[in-house]
Amino acid sequence: MFEQFLKRLLAPAPKPLGADEAHLALAALMVRIARADGDYSETEVLRIDRLLSQLHGLSPFAAARLRGEAEVLEAEAPDTVRFTRALKDAVPHDERMGLMQTLWAVALADGDRAAEEEALIRMVAPLLGISDRDSALARQRVEGG
Repeated sequence: MFEQFLKRLLAPAPKPLGADEAHLALAALMVRIARADGDYSETEVLRIDRLLSQLHGLSPFAAARLRGEAEVLEAEAPDTVRFTRALKDAVPHDERMGLMQTLWAVALADGDRAAEEEALIRMVAPLLGISDRDSALARQRVEGG
């Protein structure tokens, strides 16, 4: 279904993503984080839908459709490193801090700070050009601290 998109994304020197592709790539990364602990809960699904709706001004139906496409893409996309670097190239640095908050919001949606989800975020942060300190600040904002 997403074969051409993945080929482009995982090419040795991929072209920057368009806005719709960047939205899909971010949604797939959100799904990957939610699935990292082996428990992709309804709470996480609803949080992803709400975040996609807020981030991109989508209706609840459109956000759920985007998440559904992202679930398929995430399952087909083997390489988190290149996948994340493509997002880095598509999103300006000042907006990437917001992405980190979004990723933490997904990871913390079920009220559990799972080690697998946290490890994946720690790997993704520098690939997005975000320092450990800034990632921790993003997590604290999500936690309300």
